[in-house]
Amino acid sequence: MSVKKKLGLGIAAAALGISLVGGGTFAYFSDTEVSNNTFAAGTLDLAVNPSVVIDVDNLKPGDVMVREFALENNGSLDISTIDLATAYNVVDANGDNTDDFGKHIKVLFLENADKTGDGWVIGDYNDIISETTLYDLQNMTPDAVENLNHWITELLGLGGEDSGLAAGATDSMYVAFEFVDNEKDQNEFQGDALELEWTFTAHQTEGEER
Repeated sequence: MSVKKKLGLGIAAAALGISLVGGGTFAYFSDTEVSNNTFAAGTLDLAVNPSVVIDVDNLKPGDVMVREFALENNGSLDISTIDLATAYNVVDANGDNTDDFGKHIKVLFLENADKTGDGWVIGDYNDIISETTLYDLQNMTPDAVENLNHWITELLGLGGEDSGLAAGATDSMYVAFEFVDNEKDQNEFQGDALELEWTFTAHQTEGEER
């Protein structure tokens, strides 16, 4: 075969190859759609109103103090539990204390009125805390939004909210403190102060299929 024929066949083969490549690249239909998606997290936003539950001075043994406050869920997520932690600091005015002032301050009750429902009528209170000193309360973490008597309120149809705190909801709380008069010499506490810190920690409900 002459050089001209070989050259001609090579050019023809190259042209055919380009044609096939072109056909393989563009000889089909296509369609494209874009999906834009979003994952937005909710919020837990617990408020205590007022933030200072009690501020009292000039106390003497035997005094009882009743206060009202609210737990507010200002977030977008339901709250399952609210743990209450207790810590305090005693300011010993005279440096003569032989006992812990916290053993002489008693929490008579911490009542969640919204969980009680009509139980107020029959005295079936939902006491989150009942008859304990601040000293002992340091080792407890009660759930401030638990319905402790749900089986009674359901059985008798007395109402009362379920445990937890729904988004946008508020629970009314009542608390009573007592400076216990133990009928003994308590002069060491004259002029002393007890600085109480209550920390409320909210927890989310369980995850679910969405």
